[in-house]
Amino acid sequence: MSSAHFRYVLRLGDNALVLGQRLSEWCGHSPFLEEDIAMANTALDHIGRARMLLSHAGAIEGDGRDEDALAYLRDEREFGNFLICELPNGDYAFTLVRQYLLDVYHQLLFEALSASADEELAAIAAKAVKEAAYHRRRSGDWVLRFGDGTDESQARAQAALDELWSYTGELFTPDSVDEAMQAAGIGPDLEQLGARWREIVEAHLAAATLSVPPADWQADGGREGLHTEHMGRLLAEMQFVQRAYPGLDW
Repeated sequence: MSSAHFRYVLRLGDNALVLGQRLSEWCGHSPFLEEDIAMANTALDHIGRARMLLSHAGAIEGDGRDEDALAYLRDEREFGNFLICELPNGDYAFTLVRQYLLDVYHQLLFEALSASADEELAAIAAKAVKEAAYHRRRSGDWVLRFGDGTDESQARAQAALDELWSYTGELFTPDSVDEAMQAAGIGPDLEQLGARWREIVEAHLAAATLSVPPADWQADGGREGLHTEHMGRLLAEMQFVQRAYPGLDW
């Protein structure tokens, strides 16, 4: 189980790290100052979450790899994040619709993980769920503003939702790692989590006058290291300094 435990926590850390990297790309480019600060703070919350999770994963592994080694010294195929996290930001509607879908997921996930048999993970989740609740309120407000706003904003939000919906199935499709963690009392029941997520999200989208796309096809593979073409470029930028000057102390 220790191998599954390591992979489970590592994947949580990878989701936080990659999404935090994507959100940080908006720094200095958001539509107005207050939102620029809010987006930067959201990115920092995810990076801080990644640090705790990757440190915990390294301790579980027991091979001496710390958060920096796990973040900067692994190759693309060694990352287990969801594909939705690595997609390019697109326009502001795309970023905020993605953020809403993931914020609801993270709030539900960390609420469940707060009762995990892994005490360290439970403590991390107890902190993260407070951040996720704030993130969900903010992104949820933006989804309402986009969807129930102008024709242009509604069209952009719907286009974003149409593209992103095919990446949400991966969040709730358990593999052997998820099943082992549920059996051990460490991870949640993803089927129950998914049902609750869909209930919340579909009601909010209806309020925003946005249509839930058909779920004919769902992307998968991120947790097994099979990523989109965008992941390599993201890592090249994120890991550049550590790769160029390995082991440098700042």
